[in-house]
Amino acid sequence: MNTLSGPKRTRPHDPSGQKQGLGLLTDLYELTMAACYVENRMFERAVFSLFVRDYPPHRRYFVAAGLEDVLRYLQDLKFGDTDLAYLAKLGLFKDEFLSFLENFHFTGDVWAIPEGRIFFANEPILEVEAPLVEAQVVETFVINAVNLQAMIATKASRCFHVSEGRKLVDFSLRRTHGTDAGLKAARASFIGGFAGTSNVLAGKLYGLPVFGTMAHSFITSFSRETEAFRAFVRAFPEQAVLLVDTYDTLAGARKAAELGKEMAATGKKLLGVRLDSGDIAALSKKVRRILRRAGLSQASIFASGAFDEYKIHEVLRRGGDVDAFGVGTKMGVSSDAPYLDMAYKMVEYAGQPVLKLSPGKETLVGKKQVFRFSSLSGKMRKDVIGLRDDSLKGGEPLLREVMRSGKIVGRLPSLPDIRERFLEEFSKLDVRYKAIKREEPRFPVELSPRLCRLQARATQRITRLELGES
Repeated sequence: MNTLSGPKRTRPHDPSGQKQGLGLLTDLYELTMAACYVENRMFERAVFSLFVRDYPPHRRYFVAAGLEDVLRYLQDLKFGDTDLAYLAKLGLFKDEFLSFLENFHFTGDVWAIPEGRIFFANEPILEVEAPLVEAQVVETFVINAVNLQAMIATKASRCFHVSEGRKLVDFSLRRTHGTDAGLKAARASFIGGFAGTSNVLAGKLYGLPVFGTMAHSFITSFSRETEAFRAFVRAFPEQAVLLVDTYDTLAGARKAAELGKEMAATGKKLLGVRLDSGDIAALSKKVRRILRRAGLSQASIFASGAFDEYKIHEVLRRGGDVDAFGVGTKMGVSSDAPYLDMAYKMVEYAGQPVLKLSPGKETLVGKKQVFRFSSLSGKMRKDVIGLRDDSLKGGEPLLREVMRSGKIVGRLPSLPDIRERFLEEFSKLDVRYKAIKREEPRFPVELSPRLCRLQARATQRITRLELGES
């Protein structure tokens, strides 16, 4: 697969609207609640926790992603003049609240699991501590940013697992749910182990390697398939990967092989061929034989066409001889699990623990920390959800302070660094939890004794106050 890459930037800034403040990118009820808080002078600090309640089918872990977008949003958050004019036009809000929003900005703290790390159901991915109005208004964006990227990074990691070291390229832009989702899919899939993307703007914004060959329309625009191949090789003699299945895959492969021999005679190399249809497992083996007979053992076979972890696994299980895969729609929309049951819930207000007792949607109180315990060999053994000030011997605290008083703490890591963090972390997760079909046992996640006691006391207090039990 050829790569036509421009200069890399290790710390790109995604300008997808943040210069406008994004104050209105929220649900209306966040603002109606905020208006009530202002009217009732409820300005005490609150703590909100972001977590996934349960696993989608066949999932047993998640990959943390989306934090950088959250932090940049929080740091830049504001309501501009046109935002305030629109809110006034709605006729819902009093002048006092609109005046309050004129100088609104985020002044709180954020603790979070770094991007690229593995986390599990019910563990806080991040916690926001800020004056109640601020912590409430940001809910919608925080869920949106982390839900999408964690979902895609997790899906990508499953493809990465079954590919067994083969190169994966994001081909999802055409069918993601909007252009911004296409950019985030490129970013998140790179975190989850992909080598790069076909999305040129994502390459520019995030410094990702970009990949591309040709479409079938390129082949059919020439009178003969060989003419199309020769035209492409003339234009990109160092980047020649030829799409061979427009008419007849094996005939196309033979033509590509002949051209490859001609290139070799002039000191050039045919980098590879692409298969986009048919029985990829069977065809790839036949194409490999054609290439080898032509003395082109170094030429790679790239496959695309409705791939995800399930299809990659099946092709390789049947002995498919493929060096790299283009993975598009099914990864970019996480087709088998298109959302995470992610929630952002208040767990403390004015120094007091608060919780929700709705059946199946109970929350864990207080400022929390996740402690990871590993075996002597370095494998992940169990996690314990505790209180922020717990000290659990042998446990690695996962949540880090990433924002203080509305300012990002330290330097944000580069995407290559985040990807390396994922690769290291993923290697420590037992293969049982990576299975793509079987419902394997869940990774052990426990609650610390202090959190259990605080949870019990808070539940008892709320039950007495709200249900009138003595």
